[in-house]
Amino acid sequence: MTALWDDLVGHDAVIAQMRAAAASPETLAQSWLITGPAGSGRSLVARAFAADLLGAGDDAEMIDRQVRGLTHPDLTVLATDRVLIPIDEVRELVETSYRSPVASSWRIIIIEDSDRMAERTSNVLLKALEEPAARTIWILCAPSEADVIPTIRSRVHSVRLGVPPIADIAAMLVSRDGVDAAIAEQSARHAQSHIGMARRLATTPEARERRARSLALVLGIRAVSEAVNAAAEIVTLATDDAKAYTEARDESERSEFLHSLGLASGEAVPIGLRPQVKNLEENQKRRATRSLRDGVDRVLTDLESLYRDILVVALGGEVPLTNPEFSDGIAEWLTRHDAAHAVRILDAIDVARGRIERNVTPLLSLEALFVEASGVVTA
Repeated sequence: MTALWDDLVGHDAVIAQMRAAAASPETLAQSWLITGPAGSGRSLVARAFAADLLGAGDDAEMIDRQVRGLTHPDLTVLATDRVLIPIDEVRELVETSYRSPVASSWRIIIIEDSDRMAERTSNVLLKALEEPAARTIWILCAPSEADVIPTIRSRVHSVRLGVPPIADIAAMLVSRDGVDAAIAEQSARHAQSHIGMARRLATTPEARERRARSLALVLGIRAVSEAVNAAAEIVTLATDDAKAYTEARDESERSEFLHSLGLASGEAVPIGLRPQVKNLEENQKRRATRSLRDGVDRVLTDLESLYRDILVVALGGEVPLTNPEFSDGIAEWLTRHDAAHAVRILDAIDVARGRIERNVTPLLSLEALFVEASGVVTA
């Protein structure tokens, strides 16, 4: 069993299903769609499944390292940081799919963001899914089945992931990362069961502080001037957080990638391996350009959890709060506003997210949102 499965939390039934499928090549489906909410582990399931298929009794540790570093010759992974996957990249994948595997029984192709394919692009992929090459396995990942076109849905074997329980994620953070139990529970709760974000919050005090500061700023907005100042500060916080996350991730990714190529840190890269390293660096640069937008989106997600908590308190709900640490601030907020205003702000968060997706700057989008949150009527 590849160690990649150990990175998953709360999906025992899915793991058993996928491992059983990998162990039965005679009945193995050649096209898969793994769906689940953000942070549920779609990509981890896809890669762990790929590692099982590529292993076939070989050195599990070596296969695990190659899959993590994306250096296995029979594995191709398309993960984009763009709004849409270019059609040419999918055409290239289709061409790759008809090549015979060179080191294992299967050629595995993973598209981690299949929901970012336009219909025209999806149709390029369709024929390869209808008539896959004899030794090729396609694994698509998307938030839900509705995010891919119906003709693709009808040609794949679907695997649905749920949201991992907060207690399971907290236990994982304690056992694998040595995190204090209280911080682990808080981080899993604040991340709303997003595994990657929970680990980041649990292991990075600065990330926890930036999150707390953002929520406190918004709760304290009472005037338009405060709304404008809060927007500017939160964009700065999101920029700092995104930069810190990107730099740490890039450094770890590069180190692991070089290790998978047999290179020590600081060792000169041989000429024959430079194209692979350059490709990694280009992917990291593209990811960095999107990091601020992703950071602001995370702030919006945190704000949604805050205003849902406000509604729970205002309406006397009996469900646990995501942010009980802000109970005093929520009580004070409710002395100035009512539940209907919280609903309006939740709607305004959706509007802000849509504006950012249409390339309105995060600063202007947050200013408009926070002016709405202030409750001050402007001319």
